[in-house]
Amino acid sequence: MLARLIVVVALAACSRSEPAQPAASGSASVAKPQVVKDPAKAKQMIAGGAVVLDVRTTDEFSGGHLPTATNVPIDEFQTRLPEVEQLAKGNKSQPIVVYCARGGRAERAKQALEAAGYTNVVNGGGLDDLQQGADK
Repeated sequence: MLARLIVVVALAACSRSEPAQPAASGSASVAKPQVVKDPAKAKQMIAGGAVVLDVRTTDEFSGGHLPTATNVPIDEFQTRLPEVEQLAKGNKSQPIVVYCARGGRAERAKQALEAAGYTNVVNGGGLDDLQQGADK
């Protein structure tokens, strides 16, 4: 009986002394990276001749896209990196803009490009972000 009482007291004491949730929120941010999109910078880069990659599905791309965009769906992205390299003419510092519907898939593509050594990649966000203020 005394042993049970000691275990209950010990468990209660431990649960009160643990931090609220900083560890859990920190691990969640690792699992789901923050999406950082910059449509204004992306528009400038596109105007300057950047490679433009639409990472939405083929069906989404068929429904409308930026005129200079090449469709490289995120699900095929890793296997199509050689195609991106051709578009960038082998230049890892070539400006590249990636976009999707809202920016999440574009962020994944941006990270994949940076992991492959590309140094000038911007997440333009979604197609609507890039078309705002432009003649459609």
